[in-house]
Amino acid sequence: MIRPSESSWRWTICGLLLLATTLNYMDRQTLSQSATAVCNEFTLSNEDYGRLEESFGIAFAVGGLVIGAIADRVSLRWLYPSVLFGWSVAGFATGFARGYNELLVCRTLLGFFEAGQWPCALDASRRLLTRDDRTLGNSLIQSGASLGAIITPLIVQLMNSSATGAWRGPFQAIGALGLVWIAAWFIMVRPNDLANQPAETDKQNRAETTADSSQFFRRFVVLVVMVVAINLCWHFYRAWMPKMLRERYGYSAAFVNYFTSAYYVATDIGCLGAGWAIRRLVKSGNSLHQARVLTFLGCSLLTALGALIPFLPVPAVLPTVLLLLGAGVLGLFPIYYSLSQELSTRHQGKVIGALAFIAWITVAPMQRQIGRWVDQTGSYRNALIFTGLCPIVALAVFALAWNRRRLPQSHGLGFVDS
Repeated sequence: MIRPSESSWRWTICGLLLLATTLNYMDRQTLSQSATAVCNEFTLSNEDYGRLEESFGIAFAVGGLVIGAIADRVSLRWLYPSVLFGWSVAGFATGFARGYNELLVCRTLLGFFEAGQWPCALDASRRLLTRDDRTLGNSLIQSGASLGAIITPLIVQLMNSSATGAWRGPFQAIGALGLVWIAAWFIMVRPNDLANQPAETDKQNRAETTADSSQFFRRFVVLVVMVVAINLCWHFYRAWMPKMLRERYGYSAAFVNYFTSAYYVATDIGCLGAGWAIRRLVKSGNSLHQARVLTFLGCSLLTALGALIPFLPVPAVLPTVLLLLGAGVLGLFPIYYSLSQELSTRHQGKVIGALAFIAWITVAPMQRQIGRWVDQTGSYRNALIFTGLCPIVALAVFALAWNRRRLPQSHGLGFVDS
């Protein structure tokens, strides 16, 4: 059973969840950071590279469903390190790929196992933290994505050389780090520490709140729009920004590596800032729903800057715009995660897995289509405009359709009043 008096222990475990997210993104980001070298060695087109990202996305979608369902049934203490071991091995093996097909297999396995990160991490934070602390906790955990993406370009730059195959070293080094996390997890988390019960300190928040099926469906649709929109934006820049900066705008490999780290510093600031902003707005007298909408609005306006990039003087202001955009796009995720945790406490893994499946089955085909557009036009204009405006759509749906009234006790579909 969770040790309720040990709040410092809870936040320490959240720090461990942050490190898992860091490793998740390091293994994922290594390919995009090494994309030019990989494509040159294997003679790949942009569409071929997009297919690698597509296979990762489809596997991530399937993995979200499978692992999400498993997460509601088996011990989180064992499931979490198991999926982390799986994606670490897949990342490590990528460094030994001898051709495009082997690269494709490794990328597919990586996507499948990496899908387990969010059902496991969000279920853990739900059990560890009270409702009022979850947005900040989710901001901390999500910030690991930025931390991993900050570190990865620096590792690639450190291990970079002109030798053929030099890109392989970062895959192997980063993949091996997963074993360190697994050891720390088993040392810090005892068998009953994450028993399947929320770590709430007040009776109202401990209760399993309910709503009728129409209310559940309404909120689920809102979350579908939200998760698809923010992932379309985030994963476009994750997968294509380094390649775009090098090949479309002519920046050097060293500049791109260092700037990518700076970009993810900005995303980390935005992510943590969103959690802090919501907490401050609530303390200032706003309802939790109002605080979330206002913060989502601010972040969406920053992501909309992406739609202006094709019309801006480059390279004069492009780096600044990308930094602002990065802060906005990652700031959207903690809000989404907090809402998804409140949809159902009994079926947390299934809910997160289903939403991840929908998001990735939508995002994955985009990657190949972007590659096709770039091959045909030599331009990223369509992708920049489309992905920049997606979060604005999510904002409108969230603000208008999320039901804010207190919901009655009913038959087991979990809602918490916003």
